[in-house]
Amino acid sequence: MDQSTQPDHNAPQDPNAINIELSEAIAEGEYANLAMIAHSSSEFVIDFIRLMPGLPKAKVKARIIVTPEHAKRLLSALADNIERFEQTFGAIKQQPDMPSYPMGFGGTMGEA
Repeated sequence: MDQSTQPDHNAPQDPNAINIELSEAIAEGEYANLAMIAHSSSEFVIDFIRLMPGLPKAKVKARIIVTPEHAKRLLSALADNIERFEQTFGAIKQQPDMPSYPMGFGGTMGEA
């Protein structure tokens, strides 16, 4: 490693920086096409679910529990990111009358 690519251990560290570790398993992510949210006076519970066509059972792939304050911060962060996404890629299209499950899921199975 040459001098220009070595980290400068003498450089001042940002005291507000957060050191975040992301394991390989978590970095791969989980696909979810449905979220269910419940709340109490002290927490919000968000279940991320994978619903597949023709399967009678949907699986919860992740459950995230946050405080009401963090839920509101998440809402704000999502709104900000959606706005920036739409500025770059155009409006996200939504079906006018969304069913209680994703389009094409939960209906009759096609035959091949």
